[in-house]
Amino acid sequence: MSNVTNLAATLLDRILAAPRAGQRRLVALAGPPASGKSTLSSVLADQMKAAGCNTLVVPMDGFHLDNRILSARGLLPRKGAPETFDVEGFKRLVAALPHSDLVYFPIFDRDRDIAIAGAGVVPETCDTIIIEGNYLLFHAPGWRDLGRFWDISVRLDVPEDVLKKRLVDRWLAHGLTPDQARARAAENDLPNANSVSLSSLNADITVTA
Repeated sequence: MSNVTNLAATLLDRILAAPRAGQRRLVALAGPPASGKSTLSSVLADQMKAAGCNTLVVPMDGFHLDNRILSARGLLPRKGAPETFDVEGFKRLVAALPHSDLVYFPIFDRDRDIAIAGAGVVPETCDTIIIEGNYLLFHAPGWRDLGRFWDISVRLDVPEDVLKKRLVDRWLAHGLTPDQARARAAENDLPNANSVSLSSLNADITVTA
């Protein structure tokens, strides 16, 4: 079994046993960029479905503000920072997820660098939703309000040197030169990771990935 498979297995029973406040259970999977949230949430959802729990992953990244808005505000170089997301729209989605039978949500297309509205759907049959994102436990205005919605929360901690390598590799895969990839990681992604690390609400479970 791979490390991520083992990690998901260690979380499975506790998440399945978590009580819920609404019709659906909401699981927050938070961590800095390149901490492995997307991979872990996908594997965990598969394990939960295999255990008989209909589970869906909803990424926070669908609430990236459009590049035109970021450019007009001088924020495009900081894309991925807390102020470059529609946190109020995200909160409206999260508030609807526990009780609404059918919910549509946006998905971020990383290759095209745009969010696509209504590209994801939570069906009536969905029992548990894993929401993954950088700022689900961020202790800052707007973001800290999300904490009341989580039935259980998981935070991924990753050493900075590991994050840096993963971030550089990510930008290389998207066509940046080595110098550009290192600059992008150092000037934007790692500061965002530090923000998450320094200003975080308590999680129910903290794991090292």
